[in-house]
Amino acid sequence: MVKAILFDLDGTLLPMDNDEFTKAYFYLLSENAKEWGYTHRDMLIKAVWGGVKYMYMNDGKVTNDKVFWKGFSDTYGKDCSEDVDKFDRFYHNDFKKAQTATKENPLAFEAVRLAREKADKVVLATNPIFPLEAYRERLRWIGLSLSDFDLVTDYESSHFTKPHTAYYNEILSRVGVAPEDALMIGNDCDEDMAPSLKTGMDFFLVNDCLINKSNLPIECKNGSFAEMVEYLRNL
Repeated sequence: MVKAILFDLDGTLLPMDNDEFTKAYFYLLSENAKEWGYTHRDMLIKAVWGGVKYMYMNDGKVTNDKVFWKGFSDTYGKDCSEDVDKFDRFYHNDFKKAQTATKENPLAFEAVRLAREKADKVVLATNPIFPLEAYRERLRWIGLSLSDFDLVTDYESSHFTKPHTAYYNEILSRVGVAPEDALMIGNDCDEDMAPSLKTGMDFFLVNDCLINKSNLPIECKNGSFAEMVEYLRNL
């Protein structure tokens, strides 16, 4: 019996090309950040990636946001954490324009509805490298909200990132479900499939926006998003 169903967001519930979305995101962020004194776009992007690198290396002692701002600040050689509220306002306001770099998914709501019908817990298991508001906005683009999930992983509350198994184990611990009673649904073989299977969870690979950088063998349930919805319907 499935007690928890976990959904990846980017490329799974929300169809997108990661490179196109990242390009749109950095353009919007850099345009906004000019008003906050971050006038050199390349330096800003370097700082963001520096923060992301620190999150991927997080040992779990603090939440991801703490290490992100440490990495971001190290790029500039000063403490930039006082600007957190400015970045947060960006996610409340102009971040919505990045929707143009994504696609519609009319089946997203049905997938989550079925998951809530079939399992006790439904989790948005998105790589927690953004603040919660960024996920609230992206869910809105596909007709969903934070309240549709029992847990949403974000950088303020998570201590690890994908592809670490510790990320998935932390989720399972927070919802109180054993790995063998959980199903993860994602599109990335390296970040979703491999670590999920390693933890002992069941896995469904959505191949509409498939990412398989390491050319891993696909030895699990897989298919289109529509086929995944049918799989949930028949659980």
